[in-house]
Amino acid sequence: MTNVLIVDDDAMVAELNRCYVGQIAGFTCCGTASTLQQAKEMIFNSPQAIDLILLDVYMQQDNGLDLLPELRNAKQSIDVIVISSAADAVTIQKSLHYGVVDYLIKPFQFSRFEEALTGWQQKKTLMENQQYYEQSDVDRLIHGESPAVAEQTKLPKGLTPQTLRTLCQWIDAHPASEFSTDELANAVNISRVSCRKYLIWLAQCHILVTSIHYGVTGRPVYRYRPQPEYYSLLKQYCQ
Repeated sequence: MTNVLIVDDDAMVAELNRCYVGQIAGFTCCGTASTLQQAKEMIFNSPQAIDLILLDVYMQQDNGLDLLPELRNAKQSIDVIVISSAADAVTIQKSLHYGVVDYLIKPFQFSRFEEALTGWQQKKTLMENQQYYEQSDVDRLIHGESPAVAEQTKLPKGLTPQTLRTLCQWIDAHPASEFSTDELANAVNISRVSCRKYLIWLAQCHILVTSIHYGVTGRPVYRYRPQPEYYSLLKQYCQ
């Protein structure tokens, strides 16, 4: 579970963001801070690890950006997403200079909020699960997915993230296994027809490779196995 700290002195906004965090699988709000002093106490003194900070800029007592150099000087490996009404060039440039991973200008839609958190999680997973990178991996880390790739990996209508997560978690737990539709459907207790739809989509995304096995009689059996070069993408769908 990813621990998120919300730093915002507006109680209503902080509560809204806390609810937003709770709607995204794999994320939990571990606390809120209305001042930078409270935030620093939680960051530097709390036994609970903080993975991500959602940081406001305009606060009654503080400028949220003042927290960024302190994090850097303390060598804290906590990423920051700025969420603020500040849209001036100086503020945004300063934020980017200190390495914020995203910047949301208020007001925003939940879809953009979700994109910010899941996009950060995908990059973090990629960095943590690979020792060496292809150029395409580096491009994804720096530039994000191209529109064509993003569209390709978007779930088709009728497929749900929850079922996809269940399937991918089973595949992740059996990385050396080659399996059929029936075997996977029985393992995770879903219908063969439904399982087949997910496997076709995973194969289209290159996460799985397909082979055809012919028996003496009857229809050929399609068998699947994960492709090592796309394992980081499989891991993302396990979150």
